[in-house]
Amino acid sequence: MKFTLGWLKEHLDTSADLDAVTEALTRIGLEVEGVENPGERLAGFKVARVLTAERHPQADKLQVLTVDAGDGQPLQVVCGAPNARAGMIGVLGTPGAIVPANGMELKVSAIRGVESNGMMCSTRELELGEDHDGIVELPADAVIGTPFADYAGLNDPVIDVAITPNRQDCMGVRGIARDLAAAGLGSLKPLAQVYRSDTIAPIAGEGPGPAVRTDDPAGCPAFYAQEVRGVTNKAAPEWMQRMLTAIGQKPISALVDITNFISVDLGRPLHVYDKAKLTGGLAARKAKDGEQVLALNGKTYMLDSSMTVIADDVAVHDIGGVMGGEHSGVSDSTADVIIECAYFDPDHIARTGQKLQLTSDARQRFERGVDPAFLDDGLAIATKLVLDHCGGTASGVTRAGSPPLAPRAVRYDTKLAETLGGLAVAEDRQRDILTRLGFAVGPGSSPGQAWTVTIPTWRRDIDGPADLVEEVIRIEGIDNVPAVPLPRIPGVAKPTATPEQKLERKLRRVAAARGLDEAVTWSFISDTQARAFGGGAWSLANPISEDLKVMRPSLLPGLLAATARNANRGATGVRLFELGRRYLADGAKSKERPTLGVVLAGDKRQRSWQAGKAVPYDAFDAKAEALALLAAAGAPLDNLQVMGAAGETWHPGQSGTLRLGPKTVLAAFGMLHPLTAKAFDLDSPVAAVELYLDAIPGKRSSGFMRPAFAPPALQAVKRDFAFTVPADLTADALTRAVRGADKAAIAAARVFDVFERDGVRSMAVEVTLQPRDKSFNDAELKAIADQVVFAMAKLGATLRT
Repeated sequence: MKFTLGWLKEHLDTSADLDAVTEALTRIGLEVEGVENPGERLAGFKVARVLTAERHPQADKLQVLTVDAGDGQPLQVVCGAPNARAGMIGVLGTPGAIVPANGMELKVSAIRGVESNGMMCSTRELELGEDHDGIVELPADAVIGTPFADYAGLNDPVIDVAITPNRQDCMGVRGIARDLAAAGLGSLKPLAQVYRSDTIAPIAGEGPGPAVRTDDPAGCPAFYAQEVRGVTNKAAPEWMQRMLTAIGQKPISALVDITNFISVDLGRPLHVYDKAKLTGGLAARKAKDGEQVLALNGKTYMLDSSMTVIADDVAVHDIGGVMGGEHSGVSDSTADVIIECAYFDPDHIARTGQKLQLTSDARQRFERGVDPAFLDDGLAIATKLVLDHCGGTASGVTRAGSPPLAPRAVRYDTKLAETLGGLAVAEDRQRDILTRLGFAVGPGSSPGQAWTVTIPTWRRDIDGPADLVEEVIRIEGIDNVPAVPLPRIPGVAKPTATPEQKLERKLRRVAAARGLDEAVTWSFISDTQARAFGGGAWSLANPISEDLKVMRPSLLPGLLAATARNANRGATGVRLFELGRRYLADGAKSKERPTLGVVLAGDKRQRSWQAGKAVPYDAFDAKAEALALLAAAGAPLDNLQVMGAAGETWHPGQSGTLRLGPKTVLAAFGMLHPLTAKAFDLDSPVAAVELYLDAIPGKRSSGFMRPAFAPPALQAVKRDFAFTVPADLTADALTRAVRGADKAAIAAARVFDVFERDGVRSMAVEVTLQPRDKSFNDAELKAIADQVVFAMAKLGATLRT
């Protein structure tokens, strides 16, 4: 939120300078994101008088001016503005000044052979408006030589503050001033004084109020309105335009600017309707499915029955609490207006804005929660400003519905400031802080007993004693909380990492050692990305973005999105991994599953004179990564089985799973389905791995899972076998059968050749035999070979001769 220092001091009676204000804001939890002084951009621009204006000797549309800049040395300036004339007062840009509109530095130069010492400026060139038909004309009483920024009141620093979602009271300048006053940076001025009035009270007006009602008390509990007849919608007063322009809002007209000003000044959004464009009365009601409204941003929105709208007897004119409609907006010809001051339910506003993907200043305030007790005062201030600056006659006030004003109180023990907040604060000081913030502090039943603290209506975020501790500590100063070391148990500290944490640390190191780059992606993904992986089981009711709505069912969507970003920036080979959680649903309970995801995309090996073309990643690269990481995790590789396709997300012929038995899936690996890759704008094949860490069997609580390794005393013997095998027999099934033929003698088996032709399929396997106590003799070797052949026969394989 932006405001100027001068605007702040309209509410805060203080002599503090800019540095003191910004330091105090950050200290009390209102982080200052930036400070900008618009006057600094106008350094070198002065108020100047045109003494003479003569025709340029070489150009019909140019004039040669003699300009007095207040230093007694008239300057010659070439100017093309049609309104330039002797005696007028304007704005002179002197040599060395930077023109805000285009960044051009002014220099002494010759224009058509005549020397020019600067430039007389238009409002567009100074970025103070859109007028470029002529140069700025200032009143006759403007003091010659005055820096233009000082004359125009633009030397007023603009402060940009980040408002957290829980601080709805600080969405207006007055709320920020209240916090600073509580922090001791001055005192909060009475609201009547700020608005130059004896009191803030509803304006009685003449005749009955406008016909308004609320048919949706859940979405719009209260709808207040007042009519002003006979207005003249001219330009807003100069001071209001200056304030709005300073914070980046474009002045439009007095009626519109008044509502924008009150929204920023007091955090109270309003809306003004042109009564002549309405048919019948106004009602806050639920939208009908399929209804449409053309909003003030020029876009048409399709509504549904969950949204609250403001409508007359014919059409919808306002997306309640989000944005007004264009058809009933005020214009220069508007004569009669209805000023709306309503209270909308924050949850309804948030859901409507999310569905329509529509943000506005009004939505930001209403979804946080505006002050429900400020409807009468807000409407009175708006009506007063309209009467003051647009004229007209006010009607009575119509109050439809009632805002939620049930009093809320909290029992508060002042000792909590020290026991919970870590800072001892005197009771009198705590009472003063809370009172300055607007809380009503009642005494306890006896000295030393808990107080009864009534929460102000504008502090929707306060819910219990801990919130009051936060208020006291942030105003007293979080920097004053002493640093106290935690108590330490004597002796050597015991390790605190859990087995799961140790496993994840080890896998991170191993993955990095294998050349994988770690990525950290959001735990939330878009619904489109989730559908590519079967859909998410859990969605957020109030996401910060539609792209971060669904809790990820897999780590691969985030990694694929990161891969696409890298590929779009010229990366030819991407090797990413991530350790995190995926979120599934088992029955009625959610499950966080620790998972390691790997994505391999692009070129595994770039083209070269040795290898020729670039080599892409394939399913076997993914399998190698899966096996290496499972080995690091302590999974029993010898017992793993490779089973069929990993699922619809994966390529049906180039993927698989690694399992312990038919049900326990430790990993999925292989190539992703082309449609999956395409969903993430990836055109080339992508290999991937997902390791399910919670499925890996843990170590036994005591002892070793296997005896310590001891190298064999005798040399191993290797024998090769070639089998004609059925077409559907996998290498994994073959090697598993070979190892099972004689578990005592056969140490390993691996396929080293595959031959296929004319419907015949052959596999060659290398078998490693490890003698124990003595070397094998010929008879023993033959017996083992027979057992291998017999085991293969069970699978339909025959020994080739």
